[in-house]
Amino acid sequence: MRTNPVKEKLRNGQPSFGTWLTLGNLHATRVIARLGFDWLTLDIEHMAFDWSLAESIFGAIADAGGVPLARVPEGSHHYIKRVLDAGAWGIVVPMVDTVEQAKTAIAAAKFPPTGNRSVGGGSGAMNFSADVEDYRMQANDEILVILQTESPAGIANAEEIYSLPGCDAIFIGPNDLRFQMREEDGTFPTPAAHEAAIQEIIQIGKKTNCPTGIHTMDPASAVQRAEQGMQFIAVESDLKFLTSQATAALKVVYPDHDAGDVVRY
Repeated sequence: MRTNPVKEKLRNGQPSFGTWLTLGNLHATRVIARLGFDWLTLDIEHMAFDWSLAESIFGAIADAGGVPLARVPEGSHHYIKRVLDAGAWGIVVPMVDTVEQAKTAIAAAKFPPTGNRSVGGGSGAMNFSADVEDYRMQANDEILVILQTESPAGIANAEEIYSLPGCDAIFIGPNDLRFQMREEDGTFPTPAAHEAAIQEIIQIGKKTNCPTGIHTMDPASAVQRAEQGMQFIAVESDLKFLTSQATAALKVVYPDHDAGDVVRY
């Protein structure tokens, strides 16, 4: 059975770099999976992907030698069981604000007696190049559990959450954190206050010996976060790569070109 190199990097204090898959295109996934990212996360939380497509994408990543992950819509047993049975090597769980939510997500990702994951399916074993029995005996050691801190409530409970057995790393969603920090009148936090919250998460991670990470919108920021001690770092997304490179090309051939109403990520 294959081992999870991302878990190994996290344990060894090394940074890992991946990207977000939001297009849901199998061909694009096969290309990106061969470029050398440590991991690729399919964003099932915000994008309208069905289970059959998700299973195909996880398989394409694994067949290319990569580590397929899924951001689930929520940390419930239902969603976590489905993505792991579909062949994901790990989960990214959004909006983990309480210890109870964290425990629920961790338990759903682990077979008994450690957790309460249901036994079934074959894609998980196939993507780890294992027979079903070996997979079920070893999956608890290889499945990656990433919990997201995205709110002041999550920060307030962070030390206890990050100390839980089975929590492999913490991932910050900077946009959600910014929105969750808004005042009652809708005022956003200042950039300094937002960054201070991020730095607090990093420091709690160091205190509890729990790796932290964040989504960055450019490679330079990813490197900067790694230098701050973060280890699970997303660099842009497949859609951002597409729009950025296409816009840059058009600016060369048409210097006065305006991308207009394209959605920017």
